[in-house]
Parts: sequence; structure tokens; C-alpha cells
Amino acid sequence: MSFKGIVRNAITSIRPVKTQGEAARHAKRAMRRAFSFSQTVYIVTIIFLFLPLLVLIFYSFNDSTGMNWTGFSLRWYQRLIASRELWRAFSNSLIVAVSSAATATIIGTIGAIGVNWYRFRLRSYVQTISFLPMILPEIIIGVSLSIFFAGVGIPLGLFTIYVAHTTFNLPFVFLMVMARLDEFDFSIIEAAHDLGASEAQTLFRVTVPICMPGILSGLLTAITLSLEDFVITFFVAGPGSSTLPVFIYSAITRRGGVTPVISALSVVMILGTVVLCVTLRRFLKYIAAK
Repeated sequence: MSFKGIVRNAITSIRPVKTQGEAARHAKRAMRRAFSFSQTVYIVTIIFLFLPLLVLIFYSFNDSTGMNWTGFSLRWYQRLIASRELWRAFSNSLIVAVSSAATATIIGTIGAIGVNWYRFRLRSYVQTISFLPMILPEIIIGVSLSIFFAGVGIPLGLFTIYVAHTTFNLPFVFLMVMARLDEFDFSIIEAAHDLGASEAQTLFRVTVPICMPGILSGLLTAITLSLEDFVITFFVAGPGSSTLPVFIYSAITRRGGVTPVISALSVVMILGTVVLCVTLRRFLKYIAAK
């Protein structure tokens, strides 16, 4: 073999072999779509959503109250910890969220089971009316509840916030439990009755455990909606019963803008949400593994 043939064979052995077939064509198409229009829009949307959060986190450590960076400082977090009014609003939010979510979960679960099991004349009307708080704008619900409490003579306070939050949380729990019941195998109920179980035993030992994923989903959704609600709470809150969203709004309007203390509070809430999501994700993985 000549010298040129030896060099040609060496170069051919070093050069990667081109793959043929359908897999190679898909790989080339994927490379061409690496910077497609949809992916570009996705990246721009993510930057648009998360860039304000990064700016908020950055200026929560600013020593100045303005937008000019004057130095690193933790004094806004110290003021956040020392603010009694803020922690009172936070405790009000927790009390209302947990109590209203628990009440809405109990009523919504019982209502969903009753509507799904029994056939009565006003069944379709009950299903339609139960979804009205989800469809109506929150400002209409807030104004109507405020007028109702004033007409009945109930003073505005934590109790009225609790009633209002239970009202608009109820449809979400009802919908999630109904979705779970639609996948329910009613032969299990018949088997329980054949084995001698009463109506109450079937409900608490068979139906409720099977519906537990939907019940827990409704409970967590109700707590989340209650914690972040502002519009309805603004109309039904009384003096000294402000929740955290109402307190943040009052602090912003009273001082003419977002203060560094509110920025520090936002950072703490973001970190708390991330920690909670990661913990719940690991817990669900642990439950699924078992």
C-alpha cells in the first residue's frame, strides 16, 4: 500500500462515522430547532417573570431606601422581624386560612359526596350554583358580602373574613372531590354493604379514604387561595383584622411605594414557598416509594 493510501485510511478511521437512518434525521432536526421561535419565546417569558424577583431580592439588601445602591445591609430584615403589626397580620392570615380551608373542605366533601351519590330534584341547580363563586369576579363577591354583613348587622372583623373565604374556597374543594368521585368504582360500595357495613361505616372507612387525594388537594388549594386573597378581604376586613395582603397594600399606599421592608418580606415569602414545595415534593416521593 502506498503512503497516500495509509494516510487516507488513518484519516478515515479518525473521522466519526456518519449515522444513517431515521435516528440521524431526527437528530439533525433537533439541532436545527435548538433556537426555534417557541423556545425563544419561552426563554423571554421566563426572564420577564423572574427578573423582577431578582431585582426585588437584590434591593432588599440595599442600605438605602432608594434605587441607588449604597451598600450591603441587613437592617430591613431586622425591621421585618421587629414589626409587631406585620406579624399580627401574618397570624390573622394563618388563622383565617386554616379555619376557612378546613370548613370549606368539610362542607365541600360532604356536598360532593351527596350530589354524586343521591338523585334529587334540584341536583343540577345545586351543581350550577356551587360554581358561581368561581365564575363571578372577586370584587362582586366582596361588595355583595360587605352589603350582606352590613344588612344583617354583623361587625366586620376576622369572623367576616372567615365566612367570606369559606364561601369562595368551597367551589374549589367541591370540584376536586367531584373529579375524584367521577373515577370512583361503586362496586366497592356495594361490596361494603354486602359485608354488612352501615351507611356511616361505608362513608368513613371506604369513601373518604379513597377520596383523600382530592380532599387534600382541595384543602391545600383553599389554604393557598385564602393566604393570597386581597380583593374580597379588603371589603370584609374590619379595624385591627387586616391580613397580610391587606397589610402589604396599606404599607405601600401609606408610604408611596414598595419599601425595603416589603422587599425583605417578599424574599422571606419566596424562600418559604421554595422550601415548602421542595419538602412536599420529597414527602410525596417518600409516600409513593412506600
